Amino acid sequence: MITVDEYLDYCDVALDGFAAIVRQLGDDLVNVRVDAPGSNTAAGLVAHVVGVMGYWASTVNRGIVIPRDRDAEFTTTGTVDELLDLLAAGRTRFHEDARAAAPRERPANPPAADPDFGDTTQGEVLLHVYEELAQHHGQLEVTRDVLLARRG
Repeated sequence: MITVDEYLDYCDVALDGFAAIVRQLGDDLVNVRVDAPGSNTAAGLVAHVVGVMGYWASTVNRGIVIPRDRDAEFTTTGTVDELLDLLAAGRTRFHEDARAAAPRERPANPPAADPDFGDTTQGEVLLHVYEELAQHHGQLEVTRDVLLARRG
């Protein structure tokens, strides 16, 4: 079993990757979508992962409600500096939430609308957060590669 610090190290690799890509894209590309159905901007993906961390680690696991508008996350726009600030604030809160989690205990506020939630533990919720971070980091890498190649 890994420690919370080891877990957070894995999460931070993805979050550091988000920050690096936002910087690479710059203000001129951070709000641009690739030409593919369902694609997202870097700004939208940053807002989404911050929303994911807040919802699952704070609202679900700890019962500390973090307001979230999931649909609006994907339409977020911002500058590189604004997005880096959003990531930093989300990371700080997420680290606090992960350290406060009781991995073998049930979440304080499980999603009522999810019949498959069952006997999920706080530790499993945190694994879901990592899954989202890793998945969207990969999505952002592809977005960056396409946008930078298109720019020439």
